[in-house]
Amino acid sequence: MDKSRLEIKVGLFVAIGLVLIVTSMVWFSQGASLFRSTYDLKLHTANVGGLKQQAGVLLAGVNVGTVQDIRIDPSGTNVTVLLQIYKDRPIYHDAQFIIESSGFLGDQYVAVVPTTNSLPVLTNGADVQCKAPFDLQEAARSAKDVIDDVKVTLNKVNSSVDALQAKVLNAETLGKLMSDVHDVTERAKGTLNDLDGLIATNHGQVNTAVSNVVQFSVQLTQFGSSASSLLAASSNNITDSLNNIHDLTLQARQLLQNVQSGQGVAGELLESGQAATNVLLLTENLAVTTSNLNKLGLWHLLWSHAPPGTNTIKPVTLVSPPRRQ
Repeated sequence: MDKSRLEIKVGLFVAIGLVLIVTSMVWFSQGASLFRSTYDLKLHTANVGGLKQQAGVLLAGVNVGTVQDIRIDPSGTNVTVLLQIYKDRPIYHDAQFIIESSGFLGDQYVAVVPTTNSLPVLTNGADVQCKAPFDLQEAARSAKDVIDDVKVTLNKVNSSVDALQAKVLNAETLGKLMSDVHDVTERAKGTLNDLDGLIATNHGQVNTAVSNVVQFSVQLTQFGSSASSLLAASSNNITDSLNNIHDLTLQARQLLQNVQSGQGVAGELLESGQAATNVLLLTENLAVTTSNLNKLGLWHLLWSHAPPGTNTIKPVTLVSPPRRQ
C-alpha cells in the first residue's frame, strides 16, 4: 500500500473520530441522549431573550429535554420554540413554561413549573404558551424613565419650596408673625392676671357661692331621696286612687251613654215630651212668681188675690216616669 494513501486514510479516520467525540460531548453536556425516545412541544412566546438552540428544558429543576429550533412567526409578533422532551418525563397541560436564566447573567433555559397535574398529559406536537423572559435592558430603561420623572418632580418641589421661602418665610413675614404672637401672649397674660385679681378680690363671695351650690345640691339630693321614699311608701294608695278614677270615668261615660240612648230615669225623662213641657211651664211659673214678688211683696202674694193685670201662674201637669220592666 502506498504510504501517502495510508496517511490520508489515517488522518481522515482521526478527523472523523474527533468530530464524533466533540459532537457527543456537546450532546451529552446538554443532557440529551441518542438512545432515548422523545416527543415535540411547540412553545409560543412574544420574546425569547437570549435563548439558544440546544438550551436545556428543566422540569422542577430536572433536565427533561432540549431546545431543538427557534422560529419567528410570519406575522413577526410571536416566536415558536420547538422543544424535544423525553417520553419518560410527562408534562401536564396545567404546567407553566417560563424562560429563565442561570444566575444573573447566565445562559437561559426553559423552566417548566408543575401545578396540580389535574389536566391531561401533553402529547406530541402540542401547543403551549410561555411567559417572556425578564428583560434587564427594558427594566433599566423603565427605571431610567422613572428616575427622570422623579428628578422632574423634585425640581418642581424645590422650586415651590424656594417660592415659599421667598414669599412667606422671609424676614419681614416672620418678624410680623413673631410680633403678632408676642401681642397675643401679652394679651393672654393680661387676661390671666385680671382673672387672678378678680378671684383674689372676690374670694369670699366665690367661696360663699360655691358653698351655696354645694348645699343646694345636697338639699336637692335629699329631696330626691325623700320623694323616692314617699312614692315607694304610697305606691299602693296611688295605684288605688288611679284605679278609682278610672272606674269613675267608666261609670260617667256609661251614664252619658245611657242618657243619650234614653235608658234610665234621666234618659226616660229627657225622651218624654210631656216632661219637657213641664220643665218649660215650671220655668215660666218661676218667672211669674219672681215678677209678682218684685211688684207686690211676699205677704200680699200669699194672703190676697192677685189684682187685675198681674201675671197668673199656669198649672203644671205632673207626669210620672214609666216604670221599669
